[in-house]
Amino acid sequence: MRILRPLAAALLSAAAVVVTACGSGADESATRAEIQTLRIGVIGTGNVLTGTLGFAHQRGALLPALQPLGVRNIEVFSFPNGPDLNQALVGGKLDVASYGDTPALIARGSGLQTRLLAVNAVGLNAGVVVKDPSITSLKDLAGKKIGVPSGSYIDRYLQGALREAGVQAELIHLLSADSEAPLNNGDIAAAALPDVNPSSFLQSFLAKGFRLIDSVRANHPGLGGTTSAVSSQAFLDTHPEFGPAWQAILTEANAYAKTRWDDYVNYEVGQSKAPEAVVRATATPSYIPDALFPEEGVRLLTGTKQFLVDQGKIRKDFDLEDWFYRTGKPKQG
Repeated sequence: MRILRPLAAALLSAAAVVVTACGSGADESATRAEIQTLRIGVIGTGNVLTGTLGFAHQRGALLPALQPLGVRNIEVFSFPNGPDLNQALVGGKLDVASYGDTPALIARGSGLQTRLLAVNAVGLNAGVVVKDPSITSLKDLAGKKIGVPSGSYIDRYLQGALREAGVQAELIHLLSADSEAPLNNGDIAAAALPDVNPSSFLQSFLAKGFRLIDSVRANHPGLGGTTSAVSSQAFLDTHPEFGPAWQAILTEANAYAKTRWDDYVNYEVGQSKAPEAVVRATATPSYIPDALFPEEGVRLLTGTKQFLVDQGKIRKDFDLEDWFYRTGKPKQG
């Protein structure tokens, strides 16, 4: 499969501007003596923390839980995709990254000294939509162009699904927010989209009349995505109390959201620009794990890592257990 990247250079240039803007203190490094302002990187727009931690932040529970660590402020920085976020994390401009498994694994496999604090969400759905009524399956996309956000869990799903179907297609790096016009114009034959809030693109496209021909949930449950909470080893070494504290906060936030599901979905509705019906259709309790490193999450991470190794996107294989940040094993193996 050939991946065209005419848009990638422009995205990286834009990311450089964002990275430069991250942080505002005199000491912006990951190894600064005092955290004071915790800098969190996310995928999306609006510089807003989402998910169960965003829900905790909205109800005023996140910052008080971090204050014993010296945190007085939280700044959230949005990035268009995972590779751009990785650049900011490795540059010491972020303290925590919340993003998909594929860019997180690629970063670690490229030699970046990061640690996985937790699996934030597990089993994320994604799907392929088309407009042309003659296209009814992935096999009909042989030799055609498919838009997909490169380096994302959606990209990993799509490539895995095409490989299983024995299909060669031309993959075009295209952000989900930019996919509708090329799909309508016939510039691409299909688009691979995420099915997770607040960017509920898959359900939004279906509501507009586009047709679903393949998905993780219906066709490839083994290719589901996970999202990750990642920090640098340097930051965790400088602030050894942060890792356990963040894990405890996330555990509480997940439990609170699952036991107050209606309130949590109402929060997701308020965070999304999509219609309420779309957001509610996307909200899935099973996405929220009951453990920091749930069995399903580890299984999906293992499969994704092997896929990336086979694709040559991970330069050097590594042991997931060495990557996981566990209380009794604070140092990287």
